[in-house]
Amino acid sequence: MLSVTHEALVELFKNRPRLAAEMLHDALGHPVPAFTEARVDASDLTEIVPSDRRADVIVVLLAGEQERPAMAIVVEVQLGVDPDKPYVWPVYVTQTRARHRCPTWLLAVTVDAEIARWCARSIDMGHPGLTLTPLVLGPAGVPVVTDAEQAKAAPEVVVLSAMAHGQSEAAEGIGVAFLAAVAGLDEERRDLYWDLVLSSLNEAARRTLEAMMKSGYEYQSEFARSYVAKGVEKGREEGRQLGLLEAKAQAVLAFLDARGLDIPAEVRERVLASIDIAELDGWVRRAAVISDARELLVPTGS
Repeated sequence: MLSVTHEALVELFKNRPRLAAEMLHDALGHPVPAFTEARVDASDLTEIVPSDRRADVIVVLLAGEQERPAMAIVVEVQLGVDPDKPYVWPVYVTQTRARHRCPTWLLAVTVDAEIARWCARSIDMGHPGLTLTPLVLGPAGVPVVTDAEQAKAAPEVVVLSAMAHGQSEAAEGIGVAFLAAVAGLDEERRDLYWDLVLSSLNEAARRTLEAMMKSGYEYQSEFARSYVAKGVEKGREEGRQLGLLEAKAQAVLAFLDARGLDIPAEVRERVLASIDIAELDGWVRRAAVISDARELLVPTGS
């Protein structure tokens, strides 16, 4: 299942195309060229890579009356270590550069400090002098937004701030600043951003915000509802799976016990720890014929 946090961060950069350039310039201190428009480009890179591989967001900065590409930014949201990324990230950069024929940067975005350090490692391309070092926006680089006017001007930035710093002492100030930005948002963005901000803030800040709203809060956006629903259904399915595993494990032990066989602790622990239904089914059948419970764990054919 897609991570809610991953998809939420992707939505922020899609909803505010200039956010990537703002974070590069304002948060990370990297100069970007003057541009008149930031446009989200198609992120499907199927010309070179398999169809199931695509960048999270590709933003093209356009300049001049003819709106020529001045720079492209490949935005990759990263929430965990993925050994595949050092191989596909360079492809995203080179393919995007070839498509738009302009300088292209890679911006990795994460809300985890440890993952930020992993993302920042240089990628040795194996060719002399050719190394790609991702630019990384981690929690330390995301600004703490507690100013109402700044929140109004850039709602996505204050949402990003909540996701990065929502467990810090600044959480309440971030939440209150976000309140100032709500009125200027369309309904879908307003509902989605409420969900993201409230789910990111610590308990004290969330209580303060909910009190200011003068009512209880429920997930409102279709985006959030769909992912929450998927999460609930996944949890139910996992619960059903765990229940089935436990029932089969208990059946194995009950069969051995009913036959009067002594069950050593290591056998009992191994049976109860199994998460392989096929293995448990095999043990149920073997429990009917073995003369010693230890034989249960002996591989078939040994």
